[in-house]
Amino acid sequence: MIAHVPNLLSLARLGAVPVVVWCVLVGENVLAFWVFLLAGLSDALDGAIAKRFNVTSRFGAWLDPLADKTLLVGTYVALTLRDALPTWLTILVVFRDLLIVGGALTVQALTQRFHVEPLMISKVNTALQIGLVVLVMAERAYFTLPAHFVTAFAVLVAATTVLSGAVYVVTWSRRVTAW
Repeated sequence: MIAHVPNLLSLARLGAVPVVVWCVLVGENVLAFWVFLLAGLSDALDGAIAKRFNVTSRFGAWLDPLADKTLLVGTYVALTLRDALPTWLTILVVFRDLLIVGGALTVQALTQRFHVEPLMISKVNTALQIGLVVLVMAERAYFTLPAHFVTAFAVLVAATTVLSGAVYVVTWSRRVTAW
């Protein structure tokens, strides 16, 4: 049974996406905050369980990042539509994710083998993207922060987004040319 828990958590995170997006769009800020926070924590939990009990799977290796990207992209778009995040940042985040998915599919098509292995900068970027969403949602639900604080955090997210996208492009280019 434990072997299925990481994938079930990833599926639950994927299922949380429409709930979070709906809550953001209709102004249910407290519920949006808590559903997103729980979904974000499920990401850490599924990875920890998979590693601790050595229950990784090829399906899980694809499902986990798909759930992460879907949750983040959906939430970024919804928050942007509510003027809580800058449009330029959401475009950057979405473009990076499309670049990563497109790059993974291209490497798979060209080499017929592809191992999904998140890079450290990507993990940092994902953590910062999640952190920004939690901060913005908490602000909308519970308190007010100085605008420059959120802007500075958004710039940090943008920098790691660009850096991680560039590192993926370089890494995958090397894999394809070495093939």
